[in-house]
Amino acid sequence: MEMAELELLEIFDEGRGRSWSCCRRQREGTKLGLLAIVDGGNPLYICNATSGLPELPNLTTLSFEEGYTQLFGDSNLRLHGDGRNIHISLDQRTAEQLMAALGAGFASQDLYLHGFFSGSIKLPSDYAAGVVVAFYMSNGDIFEKTHDELDFEFLGNIRGREWRVQTNIYGNGSISTGREERYELWFDPTEDYHQYSILWSSQRIIFYIDNIPIRELVKSQIMGGDYPAKPMSLYATIWDGSTWATSGGRYKVNYKFAPYTAEFADLMLHGCAANPNDHKTICMGNDDVYNGITMSADQRLLMEKFRKKRITYSYCHDRIRYPTPPPECILGPEAEGFLASGEAKFSFRRRRGRHYTRSSVGVSF
Repeated sequence: MEMAELELLEIFDEGRGRSWSCCRRQREGTKLGLLAIVDGGNPLYICNATSGLPELPNLTTLSFEEGYTQLFGDSNLRLHGDGRNIHISLDQRTAEQLMAALGAGFASQDLYLHGFFSGSIKLPSDYAAGVVVAFYMSNGDIFEKTHDELDFEFLGNIRGREWRVQTNIYGNGSISTGREERYELWFDPTEDYHQYSILWSSQRIIFYIDNIPIRELVKSQIMGGDYPAKPMSLYATIWDGSTWATSGGRYKVNYKFAPYTAEFADLMLHGCAANPNDHKTICMGNDDVYNGITMSADQRLLMEKFRKKRITYSYCHDRIRYPTPPPECILGPEAEGFLASGEAKFSFRRRRGRHYTRSSVGVSF
C-alpha cells in the first residue's frame, strides 16, 4: 500500500489524549465508510477500500433507546453519552444471604433476517480470567430446539496474558457441531475501542475486526440446514464463565478485581426487521443488497494473512473432535500447521505473554 491511498481526517480527542481518524468521523455523524485509527501519529489500520465498511444505504449508529432493550443486570447496565455508549458490568452481590455473580446484557428491540451488525467494544483490563463478553446474533429464545447463532466471544485471561477471541456459527439447532475458531489479536482490546462486525446474508457470513474480514462462510448445499436462516436478534452480554473460559476452568473470576466492565459504542443495526409474531419480513430487495457484499482481492489477502498468523484453533482441523471434518471444511496444505486437537502449532512455539504488533504504514498482524 502507498501512503497516498490513505484518506485520513485526524481529530485530537483531548479526553483520551489520542488522535482519531475515519473512526472519529463515524462518531461525528458524517458518512460511515473507510476506517483508520491513528495513535500518536502512527496509522494502525489502512484507510482505503481494502478495509472499509460495506457500502450500505443509511448505515448509521443508534442510541440505546432507539434500538435496544436491557435483558438483565439491573444497575450493572449504565448509559453514557446520550445513550450511545453502553457499559455492562460483572460483579458479585449478596442474594438470599449468599454471594452470587451478577452480569448484564442487552438486545436489539427487533428481530432481523440478514443484515450488517456492528459495535465498537473496549474490554476489561488487568486480571480478567473467567470473564466472558459476548456480542452475537441469536434466536434461541424463540426457536429453542432449532436455533441459529453467530458469535463473537471474548474470553478473559490472567494478568499479563491477552484476551482471546472466538467466533462460532450454529444453524437450525446444530449445537452438536460447534464451528468454533479462536484468534490472537494484533492489538490490546482493553486499551481502546475496536470494531467487531457481522455480515449475514442468504449466501455468506463474514466476521470483521476493525473492518478487516477474518472469517467467511459461504452457504453450500452440503451444509443442509446448518446455515443460519431464521430471524435473529443482536445481543451483548458479560457473565461469569469460570467453569470453562480460561484454561478449561483452571483460572476463575476473582471478584476482588470487580467490577469488570465492557464498554460498547458505535452500535449499528442494518437489516430487515421481522414481525415478532409470524417472523415474516416485508423488505424488498434487501437480500440483493447484502448478497452483493463480497470481498475484494485486497480484503481477501488481508483475511488470509490474518488467518495464517493469528488463528489459534479451528474446528475444521480438530481431528479428535471430528475424525471426519464437517462437510463445509475443505482442508488444504494449511492443515500441516495444526495439531490433532485443532490448535495451531505456532501458538505453542510462541513466547508466553503479550505480543501485539504495530505498523507505521497500516495493518500489522
